[in-house]
Amino acid sequence: MMRTKLSSANTPRAFRVLGFSISTSTVSPTPPASPPHNHVLPRHNPIILGGIGTLQAKDVVFSFKQWFKSPQNVLLMDRIFRILADLPPDDADAALAGLRLPLSERFVLDVLAHGKDVLSCLKFFDWAGRQPGFHHTRATFHATFKILARAKLMSLMLDFLQNFTELRYVHRVRFYDTLVMGYAVAGKPEIALQLFAKMRFQGLDLDSFAYHVLLNALLEESCFDAFRVVVEQIRMRGLDNEITHSIIVKKFCKQGQLDEAKAYVEQLAENGRVGVSGGHMVGLIVDALCKRKRFEEAGRWLEEFRVSGMVSLDQAYGVWIRDLVRAGRLDGALEFLHSKKGSERYVPMVSGYNILICRLLRENRLEEVFDLLMEMKEDQILPDKVTMNAVLCFFCKAGMVDVALELYKSRAEFGLSPNSMSYKYLINTLYGDGSTDEAYHVLKHSLEQGHFPGKKTFSIIADALSREGKLDKMKELILVALDCNFMPSSSTYGKFISALCWARKADDGYLIQEGLNKISKVASKNTYFNMICGFNLLNRADIAARLLIELQEKGHTPSRSLFRTVICRLFDMDNPEKRFLKLLEVQLSHQEPTCQVYNFFIEGAGHAKKPVIAREVFEMMRRSGIMPNLSSEILMLQSYLKNERIFDALNFFRDLQKRRKVGRKLCNTMVIGLCKANRADIALEMLKEVKENGRTPSLECYEELVKALCTNRRYDVVVDLIDDLERDGRHVSSFIGNTLLFHALKSQELFKTWFHTKDACNEISSPSLMLGQLIGEFSGRIGVNQDFNYLEEVIQQCFPLDLYTYNMLLRKLTMSDMDLALELFSRIRQKGYEPNRWTYDTLVHGLFKNGRTSEANRWVEEMSRKGFEPTYTTKLLIY
Repeated sequence: MMRTKLSSANTPRAFRVLGFSISTSTVSPTPPASPPHNHVLPRHNPIILGGIGTLQAKDVVFSFKQWFKSPQNVLLMDRIFRILADLPPDDADAALAGLRLPLSERFVLDVLAHGKDVLSCLKFFDWAGRQPGFHHTRATFHATFKILARAKLMSLMLDFLQNFTELRYVHRVRFYDTLVMGYAVAGKPEIALQLFAKMRFQGLDLDSFAYHVLLNALLEESCFDAFRVVVEQIRMRGLDNEITHSIIVKKFCKQGQLDEAKAYVEQLAENGRVGVSGGHMVGLIVDALCKRKRFEEAGRWLEEFRVSGMVSLDQAYGVWIRDLVRAGRLDGALEFLHSKKGSERYVPMVSGYNILICRLLRENRLEEVFDLLMEMKEDQILPDKVTMNAVLCFFCKAGMVDVALELYKSRAEFGLSPNSMSYKYLINTLYGDGSTDEAYHVLKHSLEQGHFPGKKTFSIIADALSREGKLDKMKELILVALDCNFMPSSSTYGKFISALCWARKADDGYLIQEGLNKISKVASKNTYFNMICGFNLLNRADIAARLLIELQEKGHTPSRSLFRTVICRLFDMDNPEKRFLKLLEVQLSHQEPTCQVYNFFIEGAGHAKKPVIAREVFEMMRRSGIMPNLSSEILMLQSYLKNERIFDALNFFRDLQKRRKVGRKLCNTMVIGLCKANRADIALEMLKEVKENGRTPSLECYEELVKALCTNRRYDVVVDLIDDLERDGRHVSSFIGNTLLFHALKSQELFKTWFHTKDACNEISSPSLMLGQLIGEFSGRIGVNQDFNYLEEVIQQCFPLDLYTYNMLLRKLTMSDMDLALELFSRIRQKGYEPNRWTYDTLVHGLFKNGRTSEANRWVEEMSRKGFEPTYTTKLLIY
């Protein structure tokens, strides 16, 4: 079915295809059920026909294909140029001979006019000249010269002229006439005039055709003195005609003598000498006036000639419409066209329609585009390639991608050669319609045909292929682009390399990266990061280490985590220490040795569970004359503690204490590290020592101690720590509060210890009293208040709430009242928190435990849509 995006108007406008009447007032777009993956063109309902039914895309396609059907000559010419472009010279000669072409001056001129590729045109010109029974004329030579001139291949044209006498087919052509025309068209009027003088000296003369080619070339090069002389020569020989008059008018316009030009044309008209070229001359003056922004004057003068009836103004009307459109007066151009069609039965040439259609397309005035296309069809105006491309763009903009794609696939039937714009529209529309594979095939074909739709369009399709995991197609697309000398953006390369790396094809990504290096194209920092991660995934840390150095050579700065990851992976390979030291050596040779460089390697070795090697790097830094900084000492200490080398950590710490006064950060690192190593006893002693030395431990020290002590169920010490914190005037953090509530939910032991400790001290009004009551409620020892608003308020008075707190509050409610738990879930969202895996799992677990299976399954589905998976214990309830 067709999908359309045509906007409905207040007054329905009927579209006419094959006699069917398509009312746009019946079109109502249907919004997508889920957001589309891009912004291009959505799907829409098919167009409904009044009283006839639903119009199928194939009906519209058939209608336009019938209109597009080209004369057989056009298809034959397309075949000629395909042969010339695709086959080697000998094979091309044989293939052309097999076509039995009706060689004549007219046919050769038509073929040369049809061609777009200069080299293929020259090949055909050469082949035709070598065929028995055909000889090139001045007209075919002139056409070839103009092709070379338009392509600005002047040096090639001059070589051609210099070798002219050696050509086999030259004896049939007036030798000097051709040379004069050739040099004139090549922009060398001085040589053309010298040859003309030589001809006259030998008693030879140019014919009318060559005279006018020379005259026009002199005008183009602004040789006005020579121009006047040649005009006199033409007149003396009685060769002046409508072409002469047109060139003279063109000369007046070029010199800005518009009054003289108008007077000249008026005099010609009065004398009855304008002929069929009168409209062309009027058009030249209209164009000159419009270029000088004198539109009103141009309009009046055009109207005066219309009233006089002395000349046919069809050509001038076409120029007037074109200039109005170019000046941004599109509505005026359309109004003029409609008035002349009604009053004078004026029918523009196909080029006139094209300029209107293309501008209307740019302004998204799709209904008016369709009206003009239908006018052309009804007036039996055969469309050219510009029209066909505009039709493709129209159907894409209208969202009728089925029609556009079918016309594109049938292009060989009517000689359609898509241009860059229609390729771009078709690719983007197919992508917007979700047809990534079709968009890929069209993009690939456009590149093969020499059309690059732009880096943005290329990147969009490449990104889509990458997202969909179609890396082979993406690779093929990039290779085709490179073969056609189109360079995709660095971003596209980066995304492709990254996609290969994450697909465990880092070797392919590395090969592409090496190719980019050869053409001095620097990959982004993110691309290097992804390549390094890709090789790490493959346990190829040797390549990752090489890329880490290359990344820095390209001016990028690696992160600490990237260094750490590469070093850790090196220790998973054979001869790890040797590889580690080699990387350190290369790094130091590429960069001035600093504490930061050594710190990266100390940290990496520590994470790789190699504290001995980390200490070697620490001592190496000292020996090189670089004093370790505080970060170096902290990293070294963490290296020992994370690997549970407690004795070494304590010795290192005491050694630092002997050398100097140890600061707060090192003390905090020691306490936190001991807690994480499950040595809370030593951590407590260290905390006591820190306080005795007049320093204040960080809040994180208390948090890790509370966590470690709760894990070991040493709740009495926990209560003392909380009291110590309060005595220092500090507040319980969210982390500490959440830890206490978590253990209160698990058992009543924490509350018992808390109660007995406070009772023994006779504390009845301590700031921690409310916290104790909260622990009692969570452990079930105090009467539970089911109003979560009340609980939320109590918690807020003890410590700041976060999502973890709400998760535990939710867990508490699922044990007693699921309806309240569901209400709290909604409350969590209202407060701006995004539920995480534990939030969903707690709710699902509670629903299953309470026998609300169907409701639980619905939440499992939502959980899955969010990308979360139930925990093991919840899965046991599900299955």
